[in-house]
This record gives sequence, C-alpha cells and structure tokens, in this order.
Amino acid sequence: MKVVKTIKEVREQVNAWRKEGLTVGLVPTMGYLHEGHQSLIRKSVEQNDRTVVSVFVNPIQFGPNEDLEAYPRDLNRDMQAVEEAGGNLIFNPEPSEMYPSHFTSFIDTTETTELLCGAVRPIHFRGVCTVVGKLFNIVKPDRAYFGQKDAQQLATIRRFVRDLDFDIEIVPCPIIREEDGLAKSSRNTYLNPAERQAALILSKSLKLGQQAIDAGERNAETIINIIKTNLKTEPLARVDYVEVVDFANIQRVEKIEGETLVAIAVYIGKTRLIDNFIWK
Repeated sequence: MKVVKTIKEVREQVNAWRKEGLTVGLVPTMGYLHEGHQSLIRKSVEQNDRTVVSVFVNPIQFGPNEDLEAYPRDLNRDMQAVEEAGGNLIFNPEPSEMYPSHFTSFIDTTETTELLCGAVRPIHFRGVCTVVGKLFNIVKPDRAYFGQKDAQQLATIRRFVRDLDFDIEIVPCPIIREEDGLAKSSRNTYLNPAERQAALILSKSLKLGQQAIDAGERNAETIINIIKTNLKTEPLARVDYVEVVDFANIQRVEKIEGETLVAIAVYIGKTRLIDNFIWK
C-alpha cells in the first residue's frame, strides 16, 4: 500500500494495473477512517483486483459556517486503516491539486438534493458530486463504493452517474454501527461523554419507526410523528428533520410502498448527526 499526492501519480499507477488486465475499485472518503469506511474498502477488495482509497477533506462541500477547519484529519491513522482493510493506494491530494486557480466547473443536481440535508446545506451536494465526478475521471474505476448512512448522497451519485453516462457500477454498502447502535461517523469524535450517550436516541427512535412499519403501518406522517415524539424525550437532542421519502428520487411520500428511505438529522449539542433506514 502506498500514498500518492498528485493526479498524475494516480493515473500512472492505475494505467499500470490496467495493462495487467486488473479491475479497480474506488472508495471516496474524507479521511479519519473508521470501521464503516473499512467495510467499504473490504467490499472493494473482495470484488476488484486493486482498490484506490481517496482521503480528501473536500472544501467545496462545506458551507461558510460549517466544520471544514475542525473536521478531523489523521493520515497515519488512515494509512493503517487502509492497510488493515487490504487497500492498495491512497490518493491524498492538496486542495490546489483538485481545484487549480480559476476553477469554475461543477456538477449540479436537482430533485434528489432538494430535501433532507440538501434543504439546509445548499452547496453541499454540488461539492460532493463535483469531487466524486473528478475522482471518477482520475481513477476510472470499474466500481465505486458508498455507505448507506449517507443515503441521500448515495441516491444523488447514482442519479448523476446514470444521467451523465459514467461507465461505473455504484455499490451501496450497509450502515456500520457501534455495539450500542450509534451509526459510525467521523463526527462522533466531537461528542463529549454525555452527548455520546444522548446520541443513542437517533437509532432508538428509528427502530421504533421501523417496528411500526414492520407491524403494518404505512402512513408516512404517522411514522414521522412516532420518531419525532421519541427524539423529543432526549433533552440534548434538537431535531433538524425527520423525513419519509422514496429512495430513488428523495421526494416525500404519503404512503410507504416500494423502496422507502426514513431519514433523520439531529443536533446533539453542537454536533449534527444523521441516520436512516431503508424499507423495501
């Protein structure tokens, strides 16, 4: 496993693999890797001959009052995590490598980005899609791997890959959780001990919603109310949104049928956490 900093180096390595007839998987990340990221890497290692992991805190997906500077970074930790999971190459560019001076071209999306996180983070998905599109063009992978925890991101990337005819298979991977149910996230490191305990309200509330659907409830507003009511029992929790949408288009539904995403965003103290489940 090695680390490279430039687009030229990535392309040279991938081209060498291609000449050997090898398949290539890509796992885009912002670093500070945890078991959730490692599950994506392992899936890529299982399905491809070689795996590239990008480690890049993407500045253009952060709004002016968001946590770009505070976002955790630890390349040595990331190198160890990638090596443990079987990855072959880390691409760790500087922002100037990805966005040279007078950079003015972006991948913008509609419909799948109007609600959920897109409603409160207006530039976020333009930044996500642009950097992912660049990574796709740099690496040209056979497959790329994304976690279900960022379900709106997954749906949006699937859409632009389809719409713009990228010849890449998008492989979704399940949410990885702590033993007590909290979804793994780099932002969990922001939580103090009391907040960490309070954060369990997210998975507990979603579980109540899922149990209601499994028991036969199909009214989306009823499910939303069940989840919101339980979230409000935690004093440290402040609800950003609770939504029930169809997973393909990320649009609200009144009745739960087909592939449905139940998604929440909740502030625990100053830390914004997201979680979800997909009902089929």
